Amino acid sequence: MDDTLWITEADVTSLIDMRGAIAALEHGLAQEAQGFAVNMVKTHATWGNGDLHAIGATFAGDGLVGTKTWAHTEGGAAPVLILFDSHNGSLKAVIEAFALGQLRTAGISGLATRWLAAEDASDMALFGVGKQAMAQLAAVAAVRDLKRVRVFSRSRERAAKFAQSVEAELGVRAAPFDSVPAAVEGASIITLVTRATEPFLSSAMVARGAHINAIGAVVPERIEFEPKMLARCAQVVADNIAQVRNLSSEFTAYYGSDERAWAAVTPLSAVIADKMKRPAGADLTMFKAMGMGISDLSLGVEVLRMADEKGLGRRIPHPVRAKPKLRASKS
Repeated sequence: MDDTLWITEADVTSLIDMRGAIAALEHGLAQEAQGFAVNMVKTHATWGNGDLHAIGATFAGDGLVGTKTWAHTEGGAAPVLILFDSHNGSLKAVIEAFALGQLRTAGISGLATRWLAAEDASDMALFGVGKQAMAQLAAVAAVRDLKRVRVFSRSRERAAKFAQSVEAELGVRAAPFDSVPAAVEGASIITLVTRATEPFLSSAMVARGAHINAIGAVVPERIEFEPKMLARCAQVVADNIAQVRNLSSEFTAYYGSDERAWAAVTPLSAVIADKMKRPAGADLTMFKAMGMGISDLSLGVEVLRMADEKGLGRRIPHPVRAKPKLRASKS
């Protein structure tokens, strides 16, 4: 069998940027809509202050399957994406996946914004200035011509510092705001990427015509927006409905266990496949992302293809079977 390719963070960042990530995600979700890509159920286990995670997907059309796994700790994480040949099970690649994860998490928000936000949306409110914030902003800037960004954080100092970095890095005018209502007033795109455990965005605050990316609340203990805001949404879209039903307190509080109510939630893959643009005169649209294996594999498949094409990555020997020791050696 061919050697396995080890693809480093530096390789990943040289091979794909935000626009490339959004394009790869759109291709991957189109594969899902056609039944050629299938998610593995997300799973995790906890200990102390840490969490062990695993997500994955199958891409039968591309002949690849894989999982991404990582241990989230107070000291950091080292995620890796592992790709296997779907025909013979051989190990194709190990991809260092911190940058890849940032691109897929933000890129899918950009992809949803491309389809769901008003074409002329240019005034954005960003809530949260953590590790994902700049990438989330860059993803929206990749699909809409942003004129202004309002930044809110519980720390005014952090919001101000982040706003300065936005102008320096992305060339978009940005300013910190002191309150949630002031930050969101009149905004046409709103991205929530916080670790809030109580809803801070109410329906009454949001102007008609806005699109909302709800990204931060990915476990039941977190909640960012008032669940009744979903009643105003002409389109409610999710990356993976099963995971939203399992893990989103905002959605379960509103939809409960009513199957007919949940039918209002559309997977992003269907939006892309059916070319569902934002309805004319829509009050609000909402995109909820929980993270899914298809997103990681979409980028992983493209990174592997480009690495092979450009001769990047380090070849390592393919694993070779060895006979296990079944009994103790004689002394």
